[in-house]
Amino acid sequence: MLHEGWSMRSALVTFGVCLLVACSHTATVYSPPTHKVRKSETLYSIAWRYQLNYRDLSRWNSIPSPYTIYPGQQIVLESPHGTGTDKESTSLLRLPQQPQSQTGTGQPARQTGAQPAAPKSTATSEPKESAAPTESLPSPGKWRWPTNGKVVKHFDSRQKRSLGVDVAGREGQPVRATAGGHVVYSGSGIPSYGRLVIVKHDAAYLSAYAHNRKLLVSEGLQVRAGQVIAEMGRDDDNHQILHFEIRKNGKPVDPLRYLTK
Repeated sequence: MLHEGWSMRSALVTFGVCLLVACSHTATVYSPPTHKVRKSETLYSIAWRYQLNYRDLSRWNSIPSPYTIYPGQQIVLESPHGTGTDKESTSLLRLPQQPQSQTGTGQPARQTGAQPAAPKSTATSEPKESAAPTESLPSPGKWRWPTNGKVVKHFDSRQKRSLGVDVAGREGQPVRATAGGHVVYSGSGIPSYGRLVIVKHDAAYLSAYAHNRKLLVSEGLQVRAGQVIAEMGRDDDNHQILHFEIRKNGKPVDPLRYLTK
């Protein structure tokens, strides 16, 4: 009986040790998703790619204005705490798409924060967040149309390729800024957008002009409403269109609610 009791206790101890070891192997530490900065990317283009608010990225990564970043830098795409309003703002976070072999215009990545030893910062000429806007933003329903043509695809937040509107036209026709602001991205580093211009209008609103044949403005440039910023090109299906989007606090909104009727 003594021998049997000892065997039972030994078995229980062994089971407990195995359970603890198993638990130690399955326990995980929360780690937010990240994006590795590539050449010519900006904080704004990364935020656009993942449907995030650039101000959230700035806060999560301790990157102050003018938001200089460097190739190879890891950008956290979610609140390090994983709770509260920050987590709610990432509800539309998309999985990263496969990177392209060629990105942007060959310019160094812009806009900084805590990073490894790196070359000198190349900050843009964009004013700090506290600066007063140089041109008042029109109210919804009063923004200028970015180009002439018929809307051939409407906004649908449930469809990845319908987060704005497609306006049909002819290749080479002018693409204009829908409202005044600063160019915060000009390049071709965001998958499925082709040659793209992103304009920041104020702390909340950004607009984007995709699938251009030629980009006529560079990052940091201040543009006026109606100013020609690009030439219309073709999309991935060879259609002569402008794909136009508006984001409010990082989230896509229906551009037809903002453009003049």
